[in-house]
Amino acid sequence: MSTELPESAVPPPNGAGEPSPAPTRRTFIATSTAVGGAVVAGGVIGGSFLAAPEEVAAAEAPPSSRVSLTINGTRRTVTVDNRTSLLDLLREHFDLTGSKKGCNAGACGACTVLVDGRRVNSCLTLAVRLEDAEVTTIEGLADGDRLHPLQQAFIDEDAFQCGYCTPGQIVSGVGCIQEGRTGSPEEIREWMSGNICRCGCYVKIVRAVEQTAARK
Repeated sequence: MSTELPESAVPPPNGAGEPSPAPTRRTFIATSTAVGGAVVAGGVIGGSFLAAPEEVAAAEAPPSSRVSLTINGTRRTVTVDNRTSLLDLLREHFDLTGSKKGCNAGACGACTVLVDGRRVNSCLTLAVRLEDAEVTTIEGLADGDRLHPLQQAFIDEDAFQCGYCTPGQIVSGVGCIQEGRTGSPEEIREWMSGNICRCGCYVKIVRAVEQTAARK
């Protein structure tokens, strides 16, 4: 039995004079991607899209600034990335690790320092904005081997447990006393509320601040 198709059933070949079938969506996307990739690759290989090494380095280098400030009585000058926080400047550039990085969002107070006598969260403060400022950290409160009265009060009252929040608590307490916000335990709690103690030593912390303020 013959398997040949009748002449009328054989599909005619696409001749030069006959239009090609319309491309499908899939073949159009595949063809466009291949051609586009070849053009991009050719441009990169040919060097038309390659930047000079110095241009690449300039593009990759973050913007930086030179800042001079006084930290714990010592004048410091440093060039830092404009995004550097005061906390990172203290810890990573000057090895002043007393100020702790807790939440790094200004919510726990572990990084509290004094800037021109005012309490600030150093994790939220840009270092480049502190030109000519005076910064006091927990390391700068003591006078040599003589502790600051509030540091001594924290020891006397056993106002800490794990100690992680203690530097921020003490610096904030010093600021609270300087601001005159120590008229009552309730006032101290209110003005120290930005400093969190996860160990729950609040009663003793308030007592230490209250007693130090009374001796002032």
